[in-house]
Amino acid sequence: MINEINENTSDGYHTFKELYEYRLLYNACMFNELYRTHQEYDIHKSWKHSDGELAFGGGWFVVVAQLPTGQITNHYDMKDWYLFDIEERDTADKWDGHTPQDVAERLRVYAESYESLAKVRAKTSSSVRKPKKDTTRESE
Repeated sequence: MINEINENTSDGYHTFKELYEYRLLYNACMFNELYRTHQEYDIHKSWKHSDGELAFGGGWFVVVAQLPTGQITNHYDMKDWYLFDIEERDTADKWDGHTPQDVAERLRVYAESYESLAKVRAKTSSSVRKPKKDTTRESE
């Protein structure tokens, strides 16, 4: 008998639900930091794909970054929109056809790149984008 695979399926250490939460938070941190420090990387979020259709029919959004190693994207549930403090666009850039394996390779090459680390270190505080002000929380 095959056990049902769901969000509570575990490798003995973490459930799928936990791992997806980690992925979301790591990505939000990375996208926010790259948005602040690398204006040359086209980083944004949108409710719509490049063809104008709502991501997955609605209730989801897409985040996009054009790294030196290539485009990376992810989709997230609308409840997590606020975690990505990056430019909002009416439509996302056109998907370049990348696979999950392509994204993993692009991220690995980027992470291993001395040049990418050197660029981050070379940034001065005057060239760093400031986080966008969240006007929805001002009344709290």
